[in-house]
Amino acid sequence: MNKCYLEKYARLIVKTGVNIQDNQTLVINSPVECAEFTRMISEIAYKEGARDVVVSWNDEKLSKIKYLNGKEDTFDEFPGWRKELYTSYAENGAAFLSISASDPELMKDVDQKRIARANKASSLALAEYRSRMMSDKNVWCVVSIPTKAWAKKVFPELSEEEAVEKLWSSIFQAVRADMEDPVKAWVDHVNNFKKSMDFLNKNNFKYLKYKNELGTDLSIELPKGHLWLGGSSITPEGTEFAPNIPTEEVFTLPLKTGVNGKVFSSKPLNYNGNLIVNFVITFKEGRIVDFTAEKGYETLKSLIETDEGSHYLGEVALVPFDSPISSSNILYYNTLFDENASCHLAIGEAYPVCIKGNENMSKEELKNAGVNDSFEHVDFMVGTKDLSITGITEDGKKVEVFKNGNFTF
Repeated sequence: MNKCYLEKYARLIVKTGVNIQDNQTLVINSPVECAEFTRMISEIAYKEGARDVVVSWNDEKLSKIKYLNGKEDTFDEFPGWRKELYTSYAENGAAFLSISASDPELMKDVDQKRIARANKASSLALAEYRSRMMSDKNVWCVVSIPTKAWAKKVFPELSEEEAVEKLWSSIFQAVRADMEDPVKAWVDHVNNFKKSMDFLNKNNFKYLKYKNELGTDLSIELPKGHLWLGGSSITPEGTEFAPNIPTEEVFTLPLKTGVNGKVFSSKPLNYNGNLIVNFVITFKEGRIVDFTAEKGYETLKSLIETDEGSHYLGEVALVPFDSPISSSNILYYNTLFDENASCHLAIGEAYPVCIKGNENMSKEELKNAGVNDSFEHVDFMVGTKDLSITGITEDGKKVEVFKNGNFTF
């Protein structure tokens, strides 16, 4: 890969992604395959004033060995020391960086019930930590770099080395690391979200109506006081950060009980090392009442049945079909990239920051406002080149928001 771009990318993550503050601890969740890049980020973070850099390594191949051979009851357990690691660092104001680079089909031979049980144990143990991240009480950022297995899935016609090189090139372009000053480029990029956010917040739509030729016919009611956000987030202390690098979306939350109709997926979903392909979900009064999938039905079923909240939506995100990542015509099999090439929805927990006054609301008040709560938050893609979205205001006025997959304004 281009080493100059690599260093620019790492610096962008530290300066813009987590925006590390002087004397702040950075916690990195990293696959073992990404060790060299993780070390580079760590060195830059220290030079930018980090107090400490703590790395939590993960090895998906080792995880697969456990899923295939481990004792049954171990999948209902979560180590106390790992809970303490995340919770204590979060409470003390640490920044969190996650490197997402999994093999999209590594777990296809694993019993989905084992994965679901392990996920539930993890979510229960880390509920406080997750709540802080979803509320932007801590700085957090998700990024990706190529691994051999992921690159070969994206570019199967190339050799392993060529696939990795091509994936590096596409990532550098998507995150603007190939520009002279990526940090400045991101300031300009974030400012560009303002037009979309202002339009959507000014209209204060009560409903969004989705339609396309795949068969999507969906009505989404938005709660009173909802906010459209995008580009960057801000902690209660005023630190601005970029939760996703790259990002091309503006997003809000649906009213938990206000989703009705049918939606067709437009891209495969990589969930827990399994692909869910060509799936359709039907909603009634917000709840998922039916679903089908050409491939990965049991994986989709385990996701939806995680808890009561995973039967509902938690996010509505708009991405123009002609956005840079979409225009690359690359199917990444990685949600971080694919969701920024397509309008998407999320099964599970909503971001409380998308409701006005959320910082002063109790969990019960958020619930009464229609904010969904769940152990899950999983984005799936629904955008197509012919997608139309119509906004309906409180007084019944219809406004065209999307036509032929793109914003109309």
